[in-house]
Amino acid sequence: MNRIWNALALALLLTGCAHSGPALSPAERLELYRTHAGAPVASFNIDRVAGVNRWTPLGDQALAIWNTPNRGYLLEFRSRCAGLSLGSSITISNSLGMVNPRLDSVQPRAANGSAISQPCRISSARPLDGRAISDAKRELREASVVDRPEGVAPEEE
Repeated sequence: MNRIWNALALALLLTGCAHSGPALSPAERLELYRTHAGAPVASFNIDRVAGVNRWTPLGDQALAIWNTPNRGYLLEFRSRCAGLSLGSSITISNSLGMVNPRLDSVQPRAANGSAISQPCRISSARPLDGRAISDAKRELREASVVDRPEGVAPEEE
């Protein structure tokens, strides 16, 4: 686990040097979510009235959905899901509020409600630890590299 955090910290440091603020690539974000996801589940329940409050595309092969701020699922797809980053909303197929990976799918939608792409079949669903993800994001701080002023001598040991 330390290797993951070290690699993530190094990637963030390098990203921070190239950008004005800390920004993770889609692959780094997906790895962060995978790190804080539980074992795959055969199915999960979504409240058909309250539904899904938030969703986060994680590249074009995964998506995080949130029923509450701390309870959500990492959904991964069999293949590329076109339109995830362009969608303003999504629909998730289900049977009486029960979502079954390998049977159900996600479909990205435009602001007017029209489908952006074909439905994307869910290959796996893993529960997410929302607090751990929030804590990890909070721990990722911006770092910058600056040139050393001339004339600074090394400290003696």
